[in-house]
Amino acid sequence: MEPSGGDRPDPARYARDEADSKDRRARKVVLIGLVLVLALGAVVWAVVTLVVGDSETQEETVEPIPSPADELPPAPDPTPTPITTPSPEAIPSPTAIPTPTPTPSATPQPTVDPQPASVNQTPGKGVQVKMGRANWPSGFIQAEIFRSLLQQLGYDVNELATAMYHPQDFYTGMASGQFDFWANGRFPNHIPYLTQTGLTGVARPIGFQMRSGGLEGILVDKATADAHGITRWDDIGDDPEIAALFDRDGNGKADIMGCDQNWACRTLIDDTIAANGWQDTIEQVSASHSVLFAESLVRLQAGEPFLQFVWSPSSYTALMVPGVDVIWLSLDSPLANEQAAAMLPVEQCPGQPCKTGSNAVDIRVVARVDFLEANPAAERLFELVAISPLEVSRLINTHMAEGSSYTETDIENAAAEWIADNRATVDQWLDAARAVG
Repeated sequence: MEPSGGDRPDPARYARDEADSKDRRARKVVLIGLVLVLALGAVVWAVVTLVVGDSETQEETVEPIPSPADELPPAPDPTPTPITTPSPEAIPSPTAIPTPTPTPSATPQPTVDPQPASVNQTPGKGVQVKMGRANWPSGFIQAEIFRSLLQQLGYDVNELATAMYHPQDFYTGMASGQFDFWANGRFPNHIPYLTQTGLTGVARPIGFQMRSGGLEGILVDKATADAHGITRWDDIGDDPEIAALFDRDGNGKADIMGCDQNWACRTLIDDTIAANGWQDTIEQVSASHSVLFAESLVRLQAGEPFLQFVWSPSSYTALMVPGVDVIWLSLDSPLANEQAAAMLPVEQCPGQPCKTGSNAVDIRVVARVDFLEANPAAERLFELVAISPLEVSRLINTHMAEGSSYTETDIENAAAEWIADNRATVDQWLDAARAVG
C-alpha cells in the first residue's frame, strides 16, 4: 500500500540535503587540514628557535681570534676560559717570522730585553782569588784595574802590595797553585817561563790587555821628523847631513840619549848601530836615563832636535806623546832576534811596518786553566779588557811620576780614575761577564 501523500520523499529536498551534507564535510576537512598545518608550523618554529639559539650561544662563548694584521690581540675577557700556556720552546721568536701567527691565547708575547734582575750581578761571590803582581811599577795600575773589576763581580781578591814577584818566581808559584792569575804577562818574552816551570797545559795567556803594549825604541821630535822626512833610523844613519842635526858634542854624529851602563838596552842599541854600519853617523850617549830624558824634554820644549830611548807604558810617553810631540823610529834591518813589528797606528810610527829595533810585546793576563773553567765570568772579563798604553802612561805620570814617592792608595786612585773615565765600556765588559757567570 502506497504511503499517503505526506510520507512520500521529495526529490528536490533530498538533493538539497545531500549538497548541504557534502559542504559540511568539505569544511570539516579544510578545518582539520588547517589545524595540522598550524601544528606542523609550531613544530618547525620550535626546531628553528632551538637551532638558532644554540648557534648564538656558541658564538658568544668562542673568543675572537685576532687577525694577523693586528699589532696586538684584544684584551682578554675579565673571566676568560682557562688556557694552557705553551712552553718557551713552542713560542716562535718575534724576530724569526715577519708576520706573527695568531694563537687562541689573548696574552701577547712582547719582545723585551732580558731583565737585569734575572742575571746574577755578583757571580764571583764567595770565591777567593789569588792574584800576583809584577815587580815593575809600569804594571801596577793595570793589575789594580783587574783587581777592582773582579771585585765588582763579587770576587774576593787579595791585596797586591805584598804579592809582587819577578816572572820566574811568579810562574813557579803559579805551577804550585800559589796563584790563580796575574795581569802582567809579556809575550812572547814569557813563553819560556811557562815551559820551564811546567805550566804548559796548566796555565795560558788570555785576552789582549795591550797589543804591542810593551814597547822600547827611539823617539824623534815630530817637528824635525816632519821637516826632513825622517821615519827610520836609516834616514839618519845613511845621511850624514841629517845625522848632524842631532849632534850634541860636535863630532858630526847623531847622539841617541840612551841607557844606563848596566842596562840590556845599552847593548841592544850599540849592536844595532854596528850591525847596520852606522858607527860614523850615530852614537849612543850612555848615562843616567832619567837625566838624559830630562835633557831631551828641555829640547822638546825649546823646539830643538833630539833622539831619545824610552819604553812604554811609562811616564816618558805621557810627557812626550807619540803622534803629537814625537814619533817612534822604525828601521829596515833590526837584529835577527828583534824583528817583531809593533802594532802601532801610522801617526805614532810612520815607518810601517813599525820595527823599533826591540821586539814589541803584548801585555796579557796569564791564568790557570782550572781557575778559568771554574769561573766563566772571570774568563770572559779577561778576554774583553783592553787598555791603552798611552792612558796608562798618563796615569803613571799623574799618580806615580818618575822619582816621586807613591803609595798603594795612589795606585788604587789611578785605577779608579781609569775605570771612571771608561765607565760605559767597563759596564759592557761586566755585563758580558755576568751573562756567562
